[in-house]
Amino acid sequence: QVQLVESGGGLVQPGGSLRLSCVTSGFTFSDYAMSWVRQAPGKAIEQVSTIYRGGGRTDTALSVLGRFTTSRDNNKNTLYLQMNNLKPEDTAIYYCTTGTRYSSDSPRGQGTQVTVSS
Repeated sequence: QVQLVESGGGLVQPGGSLRLSCVTSGFTFSDYAMSWVRQAPGKAIEQVSTIYRGGGRTDTALSVLGRFTTSRDNNKNTLYLQMNNLKPEDTAIYYCTTGTRYSSDSPRGQGTQVTVSS
């Protein structure tokens, strides 16, 4: 079955950086677009970014555009999210998922907590 394991979160000061990883198994990773989504406390899940199968195209939410970069390694079945210039409003649990648009039926892992605070 599909397994998604996110890691790399933590506590960071405003302006800091983190790199999230999502190791996948149970499906042919290179056949799927992949997305990062996040959920802040008390808020709905927000689409952060999508990267298409070959990695040559990405879509990024305006709220993180210019600060977050999504990449993938199809040889390692792994998805990445490089987050720079983090802001307190980036505080959330970050999840990876398959496809271009998250829904309640989308698979996701346990998530990784990102906290941006001084």
